[in-house]
Amino acid sequence: MRYVATLLLTLLPLMAQALDSGEPLAPWTLLDQYDQPYSLDRETRILLVARDMDGAKLVKAALADRPKGYLEARDAVFVADIQRMPSLISKLFAIPAMRDYNYRVLLDREGRVSSRYPAQEGKVLWLQLDHGKRVAQQTYESATGLKTALERAAVH
Repeated sequence: MRYVATLLLTLLPLMAQALDSGEPLAPWTLLDQYDQPYSLDRETRILLVARDMDGAKLVKAALADRPKGYLEARDAVFVADIQRMPSLISKLFAIPAMRDYNYRVLLDREGRVSSRYPAQEGKVLWLQLDHGKRVAQQTYESATGLKTALERAAVH
């Protein structure tokens, strides 16, 4: 037990370092609900991360009445961690339902991308990026707050 605690304490600074302000985010590629790849690039200004279904529901509610391309116009992407969802449920029900959304959902099926970011369960993490570097972060626990923040985000 002492070994595990020591290992975790040793790795903690490395995990925290990954999100230091001004540090570039490590590159990654995920498939969306249409099985189309997306790679994080220097043009992405907003990265939204939901670690569970409750967080994803906040994003869905915030974008409910928004037109297609709303996130893209703000250089924003949404990553949903679906690793805990049973694969049969995701294949038969969840992912087909997501194809009706008016926004792109990047699916983190193994949790290898979302685990890099300190998103809390039931909330949405907003990472503000500048040329691939994190400059700020905010956590949203209400759809209204997230919707307001997205409305304030400049359109490019």
